Amino acid sequence: MNILPRPWTRLRSGPRDGNTGAGSRQPNGVPTPAAGRRGHGAAWLLLLAWLACAGAFAQASDPTPLQFRDAAEEARFHGLTAELRCVKCQNQSLADSNAQIAQDLRREVLDLMRQSKSDAQVKQFLVDRYGEFVLYRPDVAPGTYLLWFGPLLLLLGGGVVLWRIVARRARRPAPAAANDDEQEW
Repeated sequence: MNILPRPWTRLRSGPRDGNTGAGSRQPNGVPTPAAGRRGHGAAWLLLLAWLACAGAFAQASDPTPLQFRDAAEEARFHGLTAELRCVKCQNQSLADSNAQIAQDLRREVLDLMRQSKSDAQVKQFLVDRYGEFVLYRPDVAPGTYLLWFGPLLLLLGGGVVLWRIVARRARRPAPAAANDDEQEW
């Protein structure tokens, strides 16, 4: 007689209490009404997830492209927007960015140009509004000395460290040369 329980008796499928759940069959073999809807919840969930993410992949396009009066205005505009940074993208110029704020700023730049503002005045307007970050080439001022001269200072510092290492090694005596007979090849 075996007193240990038989594990395979617990692996049988179906409810133990006689309740026929969704997707089960009645005693006469006819599927229960819930059996036909099996899997639709996952399909609805997938559809809702897709709809929620669809807006993230959509790109905003400029509905009305900018109209320039002449080729000189267009050349000035493209030159100016190439020198300005998109405040949202941060690594793209205003001319290259597709962000909505970049489109608005391009329109603002064109409006300022049409108000007979110089390039310096347009840049100053944007700096007053967004800070020095909006300029790809900020002015040399006390607040930007580290930005302009920092790479040179790092290069000079590295050169000094390298020079000191070489000088220290040159002052050390060379190791005594071993006899050719003792050296293994």
